[in-house]
Amino acid sequence: MATVTIRAYLSPTLVLLAMDWPEGRDHQDFLGFAIKRTPGFKRSAESWLPNRIGFNGPAPNGADLPSNTSPIQKFLWWDARIDDVDRGKTFTYTITPVVGDPNNNKLLNQAANSVKVTLPQQVENGIGTYFNRAVVSSQAFIKEFGERPAGDQMIRAMAWLANGLEKVVPEFLSASHEAHGAIYHLTDDNWIIPAFEKYQGDASLVYDARPVRDKGGTKPTPNQPAIDHLDGKVLFYPRDKTNIMHDKFLVRLHGGSPIAVLMGSANFTPEGLTSQANLLHTWKSPELASLYWERRKLLESNPSLSVTAKNSGWSQEIQAGDATVRVFFPPEPAKKRESIDEIVKAVNSAEKSVVFCLFTPTDAPLLDAIFKTGDKGKMMFGLVNNIGKNPEENASGRKPVDAKVEIYHRSHSNKDVVGHEFFKRGQQPHGFSWEASHLPGGGKFPVYIHHKFIVIDAETDNPIIYTGSANMSNNAVHKNDENIMEIKGCPRVAAIYLAEFMRLYEHYRARSAWNNYESGKNKTFKLAPDSSWGKKAYAKDTPEYKARLNMVG
Repeated sequence: MATVTIRAYLSPTLVLLAMDWPEGRDHQDFLGFAIKRTPGFKRSAESWLPNRIGFNGPAPNGADLPSNTSPIQKFLWWDARIDDVDRGKTFTYTITPVVGDPNNNKLLNQAANSVKVTLPQQVENGIGTYFNRAVVSSQAFIKEFGERPAGDQMIRAMAWLANGLEKVVPEFLSASHEAHGAIYHLTDDNWIIPAFEKYQGDASLVYDARPVRDKGGTKPTPNQPAIDHLDGKVLFYPRDKTNIMHDKFLVRLHGGSPIAVLMGSANFTPEGLTSQANLLHTWKSPELASLYWERRKLLESNPSLSVTAKNSGWSQEIQAGDATVRVFFPPEPAKKRESIDEIVKAVNSAEKSVVFCLFTPTDAPLLDAIFKTGDKGKMMFGLVNNIGKNPEENASGRKPVDAKVEIYHRSHSNKDVVGHEFFKRGQQPHGFSWEASHLPGGGKFPVYIHHKFIVIDAETDNPIIYTGSANMSNNAVHKNDENIMEIKGCPRVAAIYLAEFMRLYEHYRARSAWNNYESGKNKTFKLAPDSSWGKKAYAKDTPEYKARLNMVG
C-alpha cells in the first residue's frame, strides 16, 4: 500500500502541511487524514492536530476535535500552535489516512508517513520576516481573551494579534545609532511611539502631512499627536506634494553609512500591527539599505511629483542573504507603468501558481493576468480587501462602505465574499468573536486585509515575490510615494508567504462556509460521511486536482 506524501511549508509562527494519498481515489470510505505532532501541545509527548468540525457539526462549546476521530478533509492543514520558544525546535508530523464510516473509523497505519521539520527563526540569513495574526474573529482569539478584553487583557490580546510584529520597530531602533525613515501614519502609542521616545540616537521621519477633511472641517494630519509628543526626540519632515506619502520604511545607519532597512505593508498604527493583516521585513544589507536611504533623502525636501518620477525605474539586482532583490520607488511619469507591468509579465509567465493577498487592487491588466492564470488551470488563490472608497487614497474624509473580503478559489468566477455585515454581533457561530472594524486607538476604516503581496510559483524552486507598500492601483503607480520589492531565488521566504497566506485563506473560507450554511446555500456544516469530500481533487485536470499535486511537489 502506498504511503501518504507530505510536504511542509515553514513559517516562524506556523507549519503548513500539504498531503496526498493517491490511493484515496480507490477508497469510497476514505474519510480524511489524522495528523499527529511529536512533541505535542503544552509539553505533551504527542498531540493530534485538532479539527473544528466533526461528523455531527461544530464541537460543543467550541472545543477541539482530535483529527484521529474527526479527520481532516482537506489536502492542506496547518499547525499554528507555535510559541516563541518553539522556534529552532524540531517537530515530527505523522499523517495517516482514515477510513470507515463516522461510527466506525480506523487509521490505516500501513499507509502513514512522517515528516520532520525544524522551525525557522524570524531572522535568517540577514532577512527578518514577520507576519501578524490579525483575525479578531478567530476561535483561538476568543478562547484566549474572551469576547470583550479590556485593560491589560486588551494589550495582551493586541500583542497576540500582532504575533511579534509589534516588536520589529522597537528592536530595529534598539540596534541603531541612527534611524531615518518615511512613514504614512505614526499613531501606535503601545509600542512604536514609546520606542522612539526611548531612542538615544539620531532619528528623523518624513511623514504624510495632508490634513483630513470631513463634515467637521479640516483637521491636522493624524500624525500630529506623535509629532508633538516626540518633539526634540525625532526630526519630522512634512510631505504633501503627492496624493499620499504611503511608504513605511526605516533605514539604520552606522557611522553615517546605511547598513540595514525595515520595510513592508504595516502602518505604524495600532490596527496596522494587530487587526489588519500585515507584514514587515528587515534586511541586513548595506547595498539595499543605500537604495532606501537615497529615496529617504530625496523625500526630505518635499519634492514635486515630477521630480520623484523623473528617474523612476527598477534598481539593479542585489544579493541580500539568500535572496536576489530589486526595488522600484513609485510614482512613475503619467504615461509609464514600468513597475506594475513587470509584475504583470511575471504573472503571465507563471509555471505553476499565483497567490495574491491585496488591499483593494484596481489595476485591470494585473487583475486580468492573475485571473487568466486560474483560467489556464494553474493554481490560483487570492484574498482581496474590497471597500467602496479606498481610505488610503481618499482625502475627502467620507466614510467608506463596510469592508468585504473576497476569496478567490482558482478562478475569477469561483469566489466567496465575507463582509462585516455577514458576521454581526450576536449572530456569529459558537466560539467565534464578533469582528470589530478596529481596536481601541485604531482608525475608523474597516480594513481586514492590508497586505500588498503577490507570490508566483511559491511551491517551486524558482518563486518570485512582489511585496512592499504599494496597493496595485493607478494612484500607487502614478500619484503616491511607494516602494515595491521583487524577491527572487528564495524558496525559504516564499514558503513563509505561502504558509501565512493559507492560514488567512482558510480562516475566511471557514467563515464563508458558515455564512453559506446559515443562508441555506450549504446543506450541512459537518464532515462528509464518505470520500465525497475529495472527489474534485481526484478528478483529473480539475483545478483541485492540480492544486493537490502542486502543493506536495
